[in-house]
Amino acid sequence: MSKPVLLETGPMMTMVSTQLGQAFATHRLHEAPDREALLKSIAPDVVAICTGGHTGVKTDAAFQARFPKLRIIGNFGVGYDSVDVVAAAKRGIIVTNTPDVLSEEVADTALGLLLNTVREFGRAEDYLRAGRWAKEGDYPLTRASLRDRKLGMVGMGRIGQAIARRVEAFGVPVAYFSRTKKPDISNAYYGDLIAMAKAVDTLMVITPGGPETKNMINASVLEALGPRGILINVARGTVVDEPALMAALRNGTIQAAGLDVFWNEPNINPEWLTVPNVTLLPHVGSASIHTRDGMGQLLVDNLVALAKGSAPKSPVAETPFKAW
Repeated sequence: MSKPVLLETGPMMTMVSTQLGQAFATHRLHEAPDREALLKSIAPDVVAICTGGHTGVKTDAAFQARFPKLRIIGNFGVGYDSVDVVAAAKRGIIVTNTPDVLSEEVADTALGLLLNTVREFGRAEDYLRAGRWAKEGDYPLTRASLRDRKLGMVGMGRIGQAIARRVEAFGVPVAYFSRTKKPDISNAYYGDLIAMAKAVDTLMVITPGGPETKNMINASVLEALGPRGILINVARGTVVDEPALMAALRNGTIQAAGLDVFWNEPNINPEWLTVPNVTLLPHVGSASIHTRDGMGQLLVDNLVALAKGSAPKSPVAETPFKAW
């Protein structure tokens, strides 16, 4: 009996490709000398797609429509804004992602980025490495501290709650903004982002990407945050209006920012390298071997469920699993 056909839209971890190859007849779009020819030849038989935002391939409605037998799209990562889930839901295609296994790792990164931005640890290390400590004296006292801050979470899902637990352990009060109030969370809730920005001095962004949240953090939000304001983004680059943020940092509308995500990454706007009061990380939120292995295994388990006729472990809310 022949194996079901799967398409990988871009490079995957070896452990992912190896296990998928055991359950599927796999084809790798990124290895094809003629991508269009490959797609035309396999499109009638593809039942599964393995993808992720890192592949640069948008699994939109037009792309999905090329595969009449497509049953499942497995996404590497908790964010799945590169997949058109509305189109998938209309066709009965299951979309899966990899939540939970990366929540604690991303929360660790968020806290590290917050601390580095507030206390300027990266710049202090550069000061030491450049030999300036011995020549010029102690590194200047930092303007910011966590001791007198209030943090507002923009998004309070699994990762947001993990971040909030860490921040609260540092003695920093945490409020949150989301579309709806969460009945099991006692933190102060704001249904208005501007109102929350005015009430706090630090914003931590961990909300999904996509059209609904594009440029959510705009000039008005930054103005409301104020001159002591610090913005941390570990969500998606598209959630923040980058030109507005760059202007706010340069003109003192807010004090500082820490960014792990950007527009058009990895080809970020080179102007970021000239802004002194921003801490920059190359999207390393979940980038440890331990966590990426967990994400890869969950991706595999979701896709192999189709070949086994079992239920995938983590279908996204828009495409709940009922039956194959």
